[in-house]
Amino acid sequence: MAQQMPERIPGGGVDLSHLAARAQAGAPGGAAASAPGAPGGASSADSRVVDVPSLVMDVTDAAFEQVAQLSSIVPVVFVLGASWSEPAQTLTPVLEQITREHEGRVMLARVDVDASPGLAQAFQAESVPSVVALVGGRPVPLFQGVQPEPQLRELFAQLLQLAEQHGVTGRVSAPDAGEAPEVPAEPQIPEAHLAAVEAAERGDFAAAITEWEAVLAKAPADHVARAALVQMRLLDRLSGRSADEIRSAAAAAPTGVTEQLAVADLDVSGGHIEDAFLRLLELFSASDADDRATVRERLLELFEVVGVADPRVIAARGRLANLLY
Repeated sequence: MAQQMPERIPGGGVDLSHLAARAQAGAPGGAAASAPGAPGGASSADSRVVDVPSLVMDVTDAAFEQVAQLSSIVPVVFVLGASWSEPAQTLTPVLEQITREHEGRVMLARVDVDASPGLAQAFQAESVPSVVALVGGRPVPLFQGVQPEPQLRELFAQLLQLAEQHGVTGRVSAPDAGEAPEVPAEPQIPEAHLAAVEAAERGDFAAAITEWEAVLAKAPADHVARAALVQMRLLDRLSGRSADEIRSAAAAAPTGVTEQLAVADLDVSGGHIEDAFLRLLELFSASDADDRATVRERLLELFEVVGVADPRVIAARGRLANLLY
């Protein structure tokens, strides 16, 4: 749920008011400061219009100060995400569309937290996606996670009202003002995958597993089929069992391999990735050789479910390697 818009711009946190003052003061000789990378520079300070390359920009630690100066002209919304975060990949295009629809009254800054850890720390991003605005050089926390589009539009309206109260009423001019982002074409399902996909859609996970295994038997390098197979296996293991049942069984058998594997599956399905990995790593460490092989196999499969490039998988894989050797 989004945080309520504050009555005023809060103090503390990331205080960038000195950047706003610098932007307002303009360049030597009284001319307004040019935006970074702007082809034509800024117009007079009275008109408060600044040329920028785009209303949506990728921002790094190094480029942050330049972009933050623009928050004395228009609110700058920062979306902190990562390539491995599916929620961030879902949210960002919606924010881009809403930003462009405002035709220069607001800007969007995309931040990859892996490439720019300084910004993630400065904005105190506890998870991704996190969304924070800068108004006059000061941060306005908005929300974490994914929000419905109507709520996002309402937040933008509130943000512009807040900016107006603090004299941030300028505009930026960019070639993509009012431009709608391209909607990617819906991917076509390969014919070889159709039977498996149809089985999954009707909830027949056992049939879907059989179909994906058949696909992989013919095309072992089909990474899409492999990813789908491990997901179907996870869903099939959880099918017909309640979360309370699984957790109660695990609590009653703290060293039971079957019970602990089941609750790890449940945790992964619910997004509690670190909890699942920690549980299985501890189980692996405490198990005998035969059970270790079973736990290791499940860990490797859950790594595939989450995604081998996910930082949590990389960390858990390193811990598993230390336990093995």
